[in-house]
Amino acid sequence: MPKLGFIGLGIMGLPMAINLMRKGDPLPVTAFDVVEERRALFAKAGGTAVATVKELCAASDIIFLCLPKNELVESIVTEIIRECPDGTIVVDTGSSAPALIRKLYAQAKEKGISLVDSPVSGGETGAIDGTLVLMAGGDREVFDTAKPYLERMGKSVTYMGGSGNGSATKIVNNMLVGVHLAVLGEAFCFARKAGLDLPTLFEAIRGGFAGSAVMEIKAPKLIDRDYSTSARIAVHQKDLNNAKDLAAHLGVEIPLSMMTLDYMNQMEEWGRANEDHCAIARVYEKAMGLYND
Repeated sequence: MPKLGFIGLGIMGLPMAINLMRKGDPLPVTAFDVVEERRALFAKAGGTAVATVKELCAASDIIFLCLPKNELVESIVTEIIRECPDGTIVVDTGSSAPALIRKLYAQAKEKGISLVDSPVSGGETGAIDGTLVLMAGGDREVFDTAKPYLERMGKSVTYMGGSGNGSATKIVNNMLVGVHLAVLGEAFCFARKAGLDLPTLFEAIRGGFAGSAVMEIKAPKLIDRDYSTSARIAVHQKDLNNAKDLAAHLGVEIPLSMMTLDYMNQMEEWGRANEDHCAIARVYEKAMGLYND
């Protein structure tokens, strides 16, 4: 049985690493995060926490990454390529740029290391419950090796083709989620301005054609103006910037996604990029004169 490692124990990564370790027959997992408190939480859950990437490389055959920025992914994968032996498999579960993934895939392959891009969808709730949806790109035989472990973190794992295709699929997913969040914020602010009772509105429409998983999770937060983080604006902002770059490469326009990105950029200017991504409703709240906090 391969030795499993996990790098990145944030909002998503910690529960994913715990499910990798606990879901089904228990498996030993070694994990690293730059934040000592997160390492302590993983150790408390029964895992082995190490203080450096080098230590993790020495203890792992398959390494899963859950990192928030392209720059971090590049830095960590570069270190793994330097430190890990031939035959190591790296699985990036974050939302990385397809161009970066393909560059790192080629660099890793030169050193006998395999890279699979397998981003996830489902948010913090899906990470905790082990019900994430995963979409993967890379060499098919390497994906087949990693798939049983990915299945411990999610309810479905789909192979999308060559390197970067998993990341491109996640871009499409997050374009859809981003625009949905924008229109959900607009509609619920509009309803509040119109004097509708929002909990009653939610009950009235949630079972109809407008209902969705996004509404189920985010509408209660919008109703309560609870913008505590389960998925940060800053991370979704990165995803839509990845979409912007890919669209430029393809020579196409994606205006609705770019409008949503503009709202997220506005939130960053207001110092609110670490709030939940549904907090882009604040843009509508301010424009409609509902709140100005």
